[in-house]
Amino acid sequence: MKAFMDENFLLSTDTARTLFFDHAKDMPIFDYHCHLNPHEIMENKSFRNVTELMLGGDHYKWRAMLSNGADESLMYGDKGGAPDFDKFKAYAAMLKYAIGNPLYHWTHLELRRVFGINEILNEDSARRIYDQANEMLQDDAFRCRALIEKFNVKVICTTDDPADSLTDHAALKEDRGFGVKVLPSFRPDKCMNLNAAGYTDYIKALSAAADVDISSFEGLMTALEKRLDVFHALGARVSDHGLNTVPFARADASVLDATLQKALKGEKVSQDEEDAFRTEALIRLGGLYRERGWVMQYHMNVLRNTNSRRFATLGPDMGFDSVGGCDVALPLSRLLDAIESGGGVPKTILYSLNPADNYVVGTMIGDFQGDVPGKVQMGSGWWFQDQRDGMEQQLRTLAALGLLGRFVGMLTDSRSFISYPRHEYFRRILCNVIGRWVENGEYPCDMDALGEIVRGISFDNARNYFGIEL
Repeated sequence: MKAFMDENFLLSTDTARTLFFDHAKDMPIFDYHCHLNPHEIMENKSFRNVTELMLGGDHYKWRAMLSNGADESLMYGDKGGAPDFDKFKAYAAMLKYAIGNPLYHWTHLELRRVFGINEILNEDSARRIYDQANEMLQDDAFRCRALIEKFNVKVICTTDDPADSLTDHAALKEDRGFGVKVLPSFRPDKCMNLNAAGYTDYIKALSAAADVDISSFEGLMTALEKRLDVFHALGARVSDHGLNTVPFARADASVLDATLQKALKGEKVSQDEEDAFRTEALIRLGGLYRERGWVMQYHMNVLRNTNSRRFATLGPDMGFDSVGGCDVALPLSRLLDAIESGGGVPKTILYSLNPADNYVVGTMIGDFQGDVPGKVQMGSGWWFQDQRDGMEQQLRTLAALGLLGRFVGMLTDSRSFISYPRHEYFRRILCNVIGRWVENGEYPCDMDALGEIVRGISFDNARNYFGIEL
C-alpha cells in the first residue's frame, strides 16, 4: 500500500516520475485566467486567519459543505455569520466524506505546500491545524504577495469589466517592489446581457468610463474599443467571454439600435434579439482582439444561478451553477467563421463546461489554425472538469485530435491565493498520462523531446503564446 500523497503521488511509472521531478515540478506558473482581486494584491493583503484564506471565496468548498448538511452561516465568506473556527471545523468535518473528490487532494496540498502541515485534516485535528496555521499567518511571509511569489508565479491575469477604473492595476504597474506581472483581462459580458437587472445603470457607468455616448450599437462598440485600448496600455493581452449559450444570429444596424434602446428603457428583449446583438458584438470584438494581437477566450455551456432563492439572497458565484446541455457545435462554428471572414480569428482558447463537447472543441480548433503554433486552443479542464478524470480526458482528447505539445496548460480560475498547488496536481497528472504512453511503447523514450513537451505545457508555451513580456 502506498502512503497517502507521498512524493510519487499520482505518478505511476518511472517515466512519469522523471518527467515530473526533472522537468515539470520547478517550472514557473503563468496564471492567464483567474479571479484574484487586484486591490488585495495592490495593498498586499494579510489574512486574519486560515478560514479567510482557505474558505473565504472558494465556491468549490462551499458546495461540498452544503452537500454535507452544513448551515449556511458556516460558508459564503463574510456573508456567513458563524465564528471563523466553526466554519473551518465544519469544512474539516465534511472533508473525510470527500473521498475521490479533488478537494481532498487540493486541501492537503494547500496545507503541505503553504504551511508545511502534513497532518490529515478532519474534525479531530481541526483545532490543532487552525491554531498552527493562524500563528504562521501573523508573519509577513504569508501576506498575499509573498504567497504568490512562493509558488514562482510570473504572470497573473485577473478578470475585469470594461467599466472598471483599473486604478489598482495602474498602481501595480508602477510598483517596482513586486516582481510578478498583474495584468487586467477584458470581460465585457455585462454589456451583452441586455435583460439583466441594472443594465441601464451599467451602460451609464461604461459610458462615463469611456467618455462616449452609448445610445446605439456603434456607440457601444466605440466605448468598448476605447476601454480596450486603456486595458492594452496597462499590459492586458487577454479577453474572456462567459457564453452560457453560444449565440449565432445576424442583424443590421437598425435592428441592433432598436434592441439596445429597448434594453435601455428596461423593456424585455427577446432571445432572438439578444442573440443577434451578442453575435454582432462578439464578431466586432474578435476583430479588435486580432488587430491588437490579443488572445480571446470563450467559456461555454454553463447553467448559472439555478437556485433562484439562494441567488436572491446571496448573489452570483456562490456555488449554485452546473453543467449546461446546449448544442455549441453549429453556433460556435458559424461564430468563428464570421470572425475569420472578417480578417481572421485571433488567438483563441475554447472551454466547455460539458465534457460531451470535448470532441466538438477538439476538432473545431483545427478548423481555424494558422499563423502561430497552437493559434486556437482547447482550454484546460474547466471548473467541474478541473479534476483528475476531467483533466485526463481533456489531455487525451487534445492529443488524439490536435497537438498536445502546443497546449498552453493549466490556469487557476480561482479567487484563492493558495490555489497554486493545483498546478502541481495538474503537472503530476500530465506527466503520468505521458509517462504511460511512453512505457506502453506509444512514444519514444526521448527525454529531450519529452522534457521540451512537459516544460512547454507547464509554462513555456503560455509564455510564448500570450506575448506578454516577462
